Amino acid sequence: MATDVVTLITNDHRVVETLFERLQKDEGDRAALVKELHALLTAHARAEEDRVYGAIENQEAHHGLEEHKKAEILLDALKKADPAGPAFEDTLAKLVEAVRHHVEEEEKEILPELARSLSKKRLEELGRAFKQREDEELRALRGDGRPSAKGAAKGTAKGAAKGAQSSPTRDELYERAKKLDIPGRSSMTKQQLEKAIKQRS
Repeated sequence: MATDVVTLITNDHRVVETLFERLQKDEGDRAALVKELHALLTAHARAEEDRVYGAIENQEAHHGLEEHKKAEILLDALKKADPAGPAFEDTLAKLVEAVRHHVEEEEKEILPELARSLSKKRLEELGRAFKQREDEELRALRGDGRPSAKGAAKGTAKGAAKGAQSSPTRDELYERAKKLDIPGRSSMTKQQLEKAIKQRS
């Protein structure tokens, strides 16, 4: 598995795109998807700012910071919006457009420049630093001790992860809670859903 910073950042972009697609198609629990999107995008941006932007030209880094700030404002607005209301759709469309623009710039200009100008060893070092910083942020944002952005986002974005047969995903637990008509299910964490379902069983 590649651990260089270019691959790690690109992989995050693909996970974010999958989350966007699910939100736009209204697949699964929108509130949970927004929460996961918020955690991943915020942790990704902070890790880039703290560990990666120092290795690129100042002008490009400054532009990246501005785009992160714009996305952060839209993310906060999306979290506050009613998932069933028109404001949610409008904010989601703006966020998708802003993030896609940022991703396109990074993947066409910034990341290829990093790959050209830095040694393989340096790209690996940056990758480790980026991942460590991102995991720290994800632990703090999720508040449930899950460090891996890839594993957690994969579970939310793509359904059951490999070997998840023994442990249902949050989406699966949410569907069970829905059938049991458990109140407040949309804002519950995986652990809370498990507890609520056990109490009803």
